[in-house]
Amino acid sequence: MATLDAASQLTLVELAKRTNDGKILEIAETLNETNDILNDAVWVKANQETSHKCTRRLTLPSGTWRKLNEGIDAEASQTLQVVEGIGMLEAYSKVDTALVDIAPDPKGFRFSEDKAFLEGLSQSLADALVYGNADTDPEQFNGLAPRYNAVATNSVISAGGSGSSTTSIWIVQWGENKVHLIYPKNSRTIGIDMNDLGECTVLDANNKEFQAYRTHFRLNVGLAVRDPRCIKRIANIETSGTSNIFDEDHLITLLNELPYNGTGAVVYCNSTIRTQMDIAAKNETNVNYTSHEIWGKPVMHFRGVPVRKVEGILSTETAIS
Repeated sequence: MATLDAASQLTLVELAKRTNDGKILEIAETLNETNDILNDAVWVKANQETSHKCTRRLTLPSGTWRKLNEGIDAEASQTLQVVEGIGMLEAYSKVDTALVDIAPDPKGFRFSEDKAFLEGLSQSLADALVYGNADTDPEQFNGLAPRYNAVATNSVISAGGSGSSTTSIWIVQWGENKVHLIYPKNSRTIGIDMNDLGECTVLDANNKEFQAYRTHFRLNVGLAVRDPRCIKRIANIETSGTSNIFDEDHLITLLNELPYNGTGAVVYCNSTIRTQMDIAAKNETNVNYTSHEIWGKPVMHFRGVPVRKVEGILSTETAIS
């Protein structure tokens, strides 16, 4: 006998839970996350079908002071070519036509399920932007953490925490020549592509056919770091206690290390660090924190730089050295 996989298909029980008095209920999306990094990221079309080739300047000619009747040595700049990969994230929604047809609002019932897929893929993208690692998962692209995984001058500062209950603050400067997301050269869409496939014949767990409505979700995306100086990390922040927690001086230090006078910079942290910031900001004499509107909503700013919440940043990171 086949085992019912409730996690991969909708059932009559789910329809009952989403229906009341002949109407589709509004679902309390208790699993939704706030990942503002997805709203801020700049998207750029890749210059190749499945990857993006970037060139970074490594050295500059410095010139030579000379005397009359003396020559100078020839000079040239040097560059480095970097290829950034694009990952493919996909999912299918499959709902038995008989289940949809008896719903009081068939379109609303299907959309209630599609919303869950959109949120789920968005969370997967946010997680990959921070922790995606093509070395351990070749299907993914490299996120922030694998690129900045060691304490280094001007890029990564350690807050002094240890063990596996630490977190990080990230600073990212978005821009076409700084840091941006990429999508395939010939892609017809930017972001998540949702394609309603309509009614299809599908197979159950025993390879028997039945009719179902299907929706295909697809997201082809990668992260391109054109200028490595445009990403900073405060790592090893303890998530509890009174020592080795968030230190404003660390954030000030890294903000001052940003190129381009910090243009386009955004600070990203999870709820734990945001709470620590809020506690510091309640002190009326603390002039580092202000509030401005972004997209019509008030957003905390630290010394003029937006501070945005990303719940995909873990509080269970292992400290780096």
